[in-house]
Amino acid sequence: MSCPRIAGILPKPSWLLLKADAATVSSTENLLPHPWIAMKQILPLLLLFATLTLRAQEPGSDGKIMLTVIMRHDESKTLDEIDDHLEKTGFRKNFPPPGVDIVSYHIVMGLGHIITLRLPPDKLREVNLAFAHGVWGAFRTEFYPTYDYLQLFYDLKQKDAQSGSKDRSEKESEREGQPTPSETPSPTKKAHRKNSQ
Repeated sequence: MSCPRIAGILPKPSWLLLKADAATVSSTENLLPHPWIAMKQILPLLLLFATLTLRAQEPGSDGKIMLTVIMRHDESKTLDEIDDHLEKTGFRKNFPPPGVDIVSYHIVMGLGHIITLRLPPDKLREVNLAFAHGVWGAFRTEFYPTYDYLQLFYDLKQKDAQSGSKDRSEKESEREGQPTPSETPSPTKKAHRKNSQ
């Protein structure tokens, strides 16, 4: 297959078709969209997705970000040894650092502790050091930037429910105008072929 473009000239902003050798490809399979055009059509969708994602991850109106921390148990230690380690390091007494709020704190069986924090971006180093000095040795830590999706989820769910009810009522009104199917199917005619002999 060869590209119909001439070197140095960009294709027209419409579907360009590549033609394959007619001997190797049937007439219905020789029309393919040009890759450059396909990318041109996908790019705006990718930009829209990136814009929505970035908007969802912006700091809140108070300028704070959220961070989820997963503290996985060191399974070679008993619960008493883990508690002794946290007491020795003063983690429970000193955590969270000033200016950092705990949004949620859950224990997940088989996994460990999951803590979601709300903090100003300039407190990120202090939070990291609090975990490094307080829990390392008893837990393995993982940090994930987080954003609140709950209200957006409910808004989208409500929008989907409203559009779903409109779709259902439109389908029902279309069905009312159509005749009801009979219980016995009508016979279908078979196409007759002419022999080319």
